[in-house]
Amino acid sequence: MTLTLPELPDLPVRPVLGDITTELEHHGTAVLVAPPGTGKTTLVPLALAERGLRVVVAEPRRLATRAAATRMAELLGQQVGEQVGYAVRGERRGSPHTRIEVVTSGLLVRRLQTDPELSGVDAVILDECHERHLDADLLLALLLDARDGLRPDLRVLATSATVDSDRLANLLGEQHPAPILHAPGRPHPVATSHIAPLRNEATENTVARAVRTALREQHGDVLAFLPGTREITRTRHALSDETDVDVLPLHGRLPTTEQDDALTPRPRRRVVLATAVAESSLTVPGVRAVVDSGLSRVSRVDHRRGLSGLVTVRSPLAIAEQRAGRAGREGPGRAYRCWPEHEHNTLARYPEPEIRTTDLTRLALELACWGTPDGQALRWWDTPPQGPLSAGHQVLAALGALDNDSEITERGHRMAELGLHPRLSRALLDGSARAGRRTAAEVVALLDDDTLSTDTELATALRKLRDNGPGSRRWRREARRLEKMVPTTPNPPDADDEALVVALAHPERLARRRAPRSRVYLMAGGTAVELPRSEVREDPSGMPTAEGLAGSEWLAVAVAERDPSRAHGFVRLAARADQRLAEQSAPGMVEHTEEIDWHDGDVRARTLRRLGSIVLSDTPLRQPPPEKVRTALLDGLHNEGLRLLTWNTEAHQLRQRLSFLRRTFGEPWPSTDEADLLAEIDTWLEPELSAARTRAELERIDVGQALRRLLPWPEAGRLDELAPPQIRVPSGALIRLDYDDEQPVLPVRLQEVFGWSSVPTIADGRVTVLMRLLDPAGRPAAVTGDLASFWNNGYHQVRAELRGQYLKHPWPEDPWNATPAPPRGG
Repeated sequence: MTLTLPELPDLPVRPVLGDITTELEHHGTAVLVAPPGTGKTTLVPLALAERGLRVVVAEPRRLATRAAATRMAELLGQQVGEQVGYAVRGERRGSPHTRIEVVTSGLLVRRLQTDPELSGVDAVILDECHERHLDADLLLALLLDARDGLRPDLRVLATSATVDSDRLANLLGEQHPAPILHAPGRPHPVATSHIAPLRNEATENTVARAVRTALREQHGDVLAFLPGTREITRTRHALSDETDVDVLPLHGRLPTTEQDDALTPRPRRRVVLATAVAESSLTVPGVRAVVDSGLSRVSRVDHRRGLSGLVTVRSPLAIAEQRAGRAGREGPGRAYRCWPEHEHNTLARYPEPEIRTTDLTRLALELACWGTPDGQALRWWDTPPQGPLSAGHQVLAALGALDNDSEITERGHRMAELGLHPRLSRALLDGSARAGRRTAAEVVALLDDDTLSTDTELATALRKLRDNGPGSRRWRREARRLEKMVPTTPNPPDADDEALVVALAHPERLARRRAPRSRVYLMAGGTAVELPRSEVREDPSGMPTAEGLAGSEWLAVAVAERDPSRAHGFVRLAARADQRLAEQSAPGMVEHTEEIDWHDGDVRARTLRRLGSIVLSDTPLRQPPPEKVRTALLDGLHNEGLRLLTWNTEAHQLRQRLSFLRRTFGEPWPSTDEADLLAEIDTWLEPELSAARTRAELERIDVGQALRRLLPWPEAGRLDELAPPQIRVPSGALIRLDYDDEQPVLPVRLQEVFGWSSVPTIADGRVTVLMRLLDPAGRPAAVTGDLASFWNNGYHQVRAELRGQYLKHPWPEDPWNATPAPPRGG
């Protein structure tokens, strides 16, 4: 059965329609590069269907899917669902007569998994593949694998306005690159202007200025691109004084009726404020001016913290061209770019592929279903990064979707069939059995589209949806669909426990408050998250109450995001929980451990019961294993240094004497630097270290005796000769040498060395001792390395200065022949 076409619009792609069908017939694959508005999304599928082919068009977004099908049906003069239909998750319009079906990329992946031959399909068109969504990249890899095996006759056409066509052609081709076809340029010229933001001007204000300029300078409607719904709301408010135009939002969160309303021309001029949903495969009728904020909001995953977040980034050149092309679909137009002109060429060329930046758990499940868990057997535009893919495998194994050999289990197949993220599939399957089918379906429907609510508390969000609040129709439809996909469990043990369903989806996000009255919670996965202040309820005296999320010690966190500007992640959606729920929903994360470590200046030995990173109980460990205590003491020594040991005078001097010998003679005398002693601690501090149990016992170790284990033999027999601990002076006293400085010092009272003509030497005469001559009170009077010179010169000045202060002490005029004073106390 072929499709009979009426007269098609005179769009730029028409001259190449015959070439497209011919190249696909001969080569099986092709790349079509056509600017926005040239008709590639609508006319190409119609042309292929006219040749008798049954065509499936894969679109990256639901809105574009419905819009493309609607437009093609209009061109045929039919209703959607006759010869042109569409399918998105939870909704399908088609009939036995349907020749063209427009579907989302993710839905076609699921269809391909259940029917790898794509029975009854002759051609697949991958539209707007430049956007590099994860589902689209996976779909392309699976389609090429199907062509290599089961379906060599399947035609695959990749289309885009701004794709890296050579790279894509090499991927699509088997032995040679796939042919590349180019449609003529835009149907109408588009001029560009730059309206740079003023200093410290918010994005929405810059866009509002540009919109007013566009309304003043251009005819027709205005389409403005903003990164997200928050900016759309603010821009709409900034334009509230524009009374002669209709300002309409357009984004994926809107109900279908409101999306259609934004796409429908009106008697008055329109300003359509859109997210990225309007970049591709979608014509907004009547638009002759585009305002581009130059920003996009993309998902990024912090794999270390286990959190994802929407990050605002500069749009690449390819996106800027896509957006500008919206202005030239129905006539000459103009694009207003909200960034300085000189920055335009500094933009990246293409978007970052989602496969490099997002969570790959769902991809890992699809690859396991396809029979290639590591994806190595497939041809990829960009190969999945190994780290995130391995992390996805770990999650799937924990959910029971993969066995020990990373093979898909029966449960894994069931989870994949649900078409949800594997975590949500687990929550729906297990939550239905434990909390009831309806409760599980309602919670999962909200978690899968958390944009349905702006409330932080799950119970509040669900209550508003059940009371027909915004988004309730879409939520109810999805909840009913999910409810039908799981069996009923009579008398579920935790009936209506909404928090349990959340915890089953994200057990690692079970969280416990860090301190009383704190808004900061520690999640089981180890990441700290913070509740918004709006969740704190206070009594009339200003004290926090038990109401609101902040009044609960435990939370089951559904959505938590990271923010580079904050110390913690932040909670967007959570439910009140308790310890019982936490332990029941995540029994695999509960463990008993003995922890012996160095903490707060001493050994800490305890038995811990944990839920992941959350400590449930902490009791002292009476008899910790000696080897673990020894390890803790070593950690303390390495962290706090050798000052933990007691270095009495003898131990300290021995360490310095050895250091002196090392400097003077080198090896085999040991180094006694801090780092070297710590590195050799097993050599010299055993068995004292193994016998110690606490810091106090560490402090009682005879360090001097332990340090002697480092002495080299037979050289150690000359230790006191080469580096004597004391030197006898003329008074007969033994004076301790000070080895703390580079040159050893002998601190001695001046009167005890009368008549001493030469300074002593040590280390086989290599080193002269430095004399620190002291006054009778023990204070330095002179420092010399040449006693003869001192007696002849310096002594007389010292004598003149000090003898008046110390009348009872001898100050002879001739120190050479004076009798040394007896040692103190001698």
